[in-house]
Amino acid sequence: MTTTKSPASNYINRDLSWIEFNWRVLQEAQDSTTPLLERVKFLSIVSTNLDEFMSVRVAGLYDQMKANYVKKDFSGYLPEGLLKRIMKRTYRMVAEQYKTYREILRLLYKEGIVLTDFEDLNITQKKVMEQYFHEIVYPVLTPMAVDQSRPFPLVHTQALYLAVVLTREGMEPDADPYFAIVQVPSNLSRCVALSSRANSKKHEYILLEDLIREHIHTLFSGYVPVAVHGFRLTRNADLTLNEEGAEDLLEEIEKELRRRRWGAPVRLEVQKGMHPYALEMLREEFEIEDNVFEIDGPLDLSFLMRLQGSLEGYSHLRYSVVEPVYPREVDEDDIFDVLRRRDVLVYHPYESFDAVTDFICQAAEDHKVLAIKMTLYRVSGQSRLVQALASAAESGKQVTVVVELKARFDEERNIAWARKLEKAGCHVVYGLIGLKTHAKITLVVRQENAALRRYVHVGTGNYNDNTARLYTDVGLLTTNIMIGEDASSLFNEITGYSTPKHMQALSVAPTNLMNELFRLFQREARHAEAGKPARIIAKLNSLSHQETVDELYRASQAGVKVDLIIRGVCCLRPGVGGLSENISVRSIVDRFLEHSRIIYFENGGEPEVYISSADWMSRNLTRRVELLCPVLDDARKQDLIRMLQMSLDDNVKARVLQPNGMYEPREPGTEPPLRSQFQAMNISSWKREDQPESAD
Repeated sequence: MTTTKSPASNYINRDLSWIEFNWRVLQEAQDSTTPLLERVKFLSIVSTNLDEFMSVRVAGLYDQMKANYVKKDFSGYLPEGLLKRIMKRTYRMVAEQYKTYREILRLLYKEGIVLTDFEDLNITQKKVMEQYFHEIVYPVLTPMAVDQSRPFPLVHTQALYLAVVLTREGMEPDADPYFAIVQVPSNLSRCVALSSRANSKKHEYILLEDLIREHIHTLFSGYVPVAVHGFRLTRNADLTLNEEGAEDLLEEIEKELRRRRWGAPVRLEVQKGMHPYALEMLREEFEIEDNVFEIDGPLDLSFLMRLQGSLEGYSHLRYSVVEPVYPREVDEDDIFDVLRRRDVLVYHPYESFDAVTDFICQAAEDHKVLAIKMTLYRVSGQSRLVQALASAAESGKQVTVVVELKARFDEERNIAWARKLEKAGCHVVYGLIGLKTHAKITLVVRQENAALRRYVHVGTGNYNDNTARLYTDVGLLTTNIMIGEDASSLFNEITGYSTPKHMQALSVAPTNLMNELFRLFQREARHAEAGKPARIIAKLNSLSHQETVDELYRASQAGVKVDLIIRGVCCLRPGVGGLSENISVRSIVDRFLEHSRIIYFENGGEPEVYISSADWMSRNLTRRVELLCPVLDDARKQDLIRMLQMSLDDNVKARVLQPNGMYEPREPGTEPPLRSQFQAMNISSWKREDQPESAD
């Protein structure tokens, strides 16, 4: 099939598409049908999303501009022009975010949850807060003056500071004022609970920075504070590693994490009405002119996540509690006995991640298990999995763990786990040079009679019990011989010098996953051209790889119906005549973070279904170790097809991508409302009742 260069108008820019995704998150905070404290959570998520976007994506554009990079991306943007569009949309988003914040504050007030100012406290509350300040806050504050003898101190990325402008008696009227900064302690609660007023059931709070501002004079005796305003700096947070030259990758990453504190400034947030002298001092020090956000409200709304989490009661302002169901198929004493009879598919968070944890814990304790091999990308703080792996190694089992040290913003935690596992006797491998190991796979080798049997878990999400309650992910447990042999080959390639061999079932990036996807796309196109049933359904987090978009366009032009369910970034422009009229794209943003990757191919009436760790992005397909795994058990295939159909039928939270790059709510029409995540909580709506035994 010949390839020609497509015009830039065929694509939506990746970063502008991401901004549209964060708008959809903001819309959840604005949705009056969403429980109030859940709206608070979404508003917090908008802030943390923006932090990462600025420190990575926007930082990358600044780097390109400094390097005089003048090549357009495939959507037709130069770095400078793209940055201007990003900033324009982001300023508008932040303004809307704080408008929403003020509306939510009013609604919280009606429910007795009050964020107040110091001057509004009664006498008793002021005395209590003064005591709290002097006993708890004051001892950990460090005022840092800036003058000729004291250079500007290190300002940490995304930490909250107060800029203080001061004068003193006898100063010349036209003399520059004094300037200092004070870091708001991050190890103290940002929301300070107030004692209740008499006969009041309200929960009242004051922000820590407001309490410090009220008492700022205690830090500068002999000086008069003229103005005190908050500011926050975001630095470039991307790691730059020379893996080839690093003798010890773990030590090199530890060094790079320390260097990250000095990353180039990317964004400056300042409190509205900041004193001009303070603003000029900050601009000059950080050498930042354009990317300055004047915030009409508290800086960094991520504190709202902790605030709503600390509130007891208020169940009427939250979603009802969902307790994950333990999968009935493995609710037996011996999970190995179950898996010898049938494959098991687990859908989180509707089904409990404990099933996966128990599989690994049982393997660690089973005397017939000889080896456990596993990839770890992001792990929770108190992981039973890590404890089980350490225990298995200490009992003499061969335990190999591929720990990804370059998992962005989780590097420090993964370093700690790696050291703990090494100490317990596990073989810890840090992956392949130049590639992140993002695949989620566990291999258990067990002695059974005179033979060895392989048990495999392949998942779409991390081995993290915390996120498994918040993200939608699927995991397959199987003893399929081909998948087991492929799993062994994969681990041999990662840990040793084994040359990649032909895989029987799995496809692995960066070796052959992309080519396999394209082969499957092209097969659907041939079926369509031959008049056979042809369809592609893909549920992903992101689609931004140009060649993949182009292959989907070709499939559409051949007559293949393509339905994409993409939560976040999508660079494909659907519904364009002659290009993509057979492609639809929808995004679902709801209570749980949609994270599973499931792909369906009609295949001329003989459907195939796959699960994957990979989104269709350049980094996943070309710079990471990723997996595409077929689901070969017919019953489990049907389970996945039902999951996909629920997402396609969603007419409550689904938003449909238009050819112009904007998203519009899907209108329910005459159909009854269907909310896919709520539907999935009813396990019988997607999981087959019958449990046929797989061939052994």
